Amino acid sequence: MFGQIGDKLGRKHTLQATIILVGVATFLMGCLPGFASIGYWAPALLVALRFLQGFAVGGEWGGAVLLVAEHSRRAAGILGKLAASCGARREPHRDARAVRDVLAASRRPIPRLGWRVAFWLSALIVIIGYYIRTRVSESPIFLEAKAEQERTKAAGVGVGAVVRRYPGKLLQAMGLRFAENIVYYIIVSFSIVYLSTVVKFDTSELLFALLIAHVVHFIVIPQVGRLTDALGRKPVYLAGAILSATWALFAFPMFDSANPVLIVVAITIGLCFHALMYAGQPAVMGEMFPTRMRYSGVSLGYQVTSIVAGSLAPIIAVTLLKDFGSWVPVAVYVGIACVITAITVLTLRETSGVALEDVDAEDAARV
Repeated sequence: MFGQIGDKLGRKHTLQATIILVGVATFLMGCLPGFASIGYWAPALLVALRFLQGFAVGGEWGGAVLLVAEHSRRAAGILGKLAASCGARREPHRDARAVRDVLAASRRPIPRLGWRVAFWLSALIVIIGYYIRTRVSESPIFLEAKAEQERTKAAGVGVGAVVRRYPGKLLQAMGLRFAENIVYYIIVSFSIVYLSTVVKFDTSELLFALLIAHVVHFIVIPQVGRLTDALGRKPVYLAGAILSATWALFAFPMFDSANPVLIVVAITIGLCFHALMYAGQPAVMGEMFPTRMRYSGVSLGYQVTSIVAGSLAPIIAVTLLKDFGSWVPVAVYVGIACVITAITVLTLRETSGVALEDVDAEDAARV
């Protein structure tokens, strides 16, 4: 929905709408009365807000990275570096989910208002984000593409156009996202389950371990972004997929040691491997599609894959652990996902140094 709107009406106003929807839905989750107060209306309203939140988040990532990328008239340089803003921009629903996972894994009673705090804190992120978006002008290359589209009426825009004209690139975008999304949620969500239920690790220390790992992740992402500019998108992304395939093989034995230092190191290494894929992902996807359908193409590739990748990853991993009583099947699952992404990377054309205007020119020639 937001890909369609963003390709037709613009990136800036679409992003202003999505961040308001995300923020309002997330904040209201923390304000909901409990079952004791309003009965079944409580879970019904929670689910409704969750749908609203997910609906808005679907348009967030693609628009955010494209607005930054398209404000530069060069793909190389800014697209690699904009990964820093992507990685640093923590999504309110994801932060709440991480806090929830830690609280849920704890054997201790959750304070009456404790679970609400993570949702309320999202208001600060939303206010800052909305202010920034009001200060940014619309993407110049989008305005040019829109004017050209209105003048020639030669080609469509949005979701329908990208599905018809670039189905192969959509599949490639999904393949790129597949392992990255699975690896992230295995590291930050399933690890909590494994450490708390199998290793019996003190869950009060898990949040601190994740905090340390994410600080390192935050520092590493822009450096990897620069690396993708220097060496190319493909080799760095491929290295991330290959290294991520090995992570579970040494990480779970480190978890089994119950040594806090080894646990932090294992999670941190995993997020560093993940950064090799995540940092270059906006650049790779942004350079795959022309401006008139870039928002739709990037958003579809990123968000649709989340349904079958990251959203199911913790469920699949917990099921494998329960059925086999071992982390080995989980490692195999992660390995298969990484193989799929590695194969996808090998099918890509290297786009480092290619200007977005050149991508538009190729599209115009095709039309």
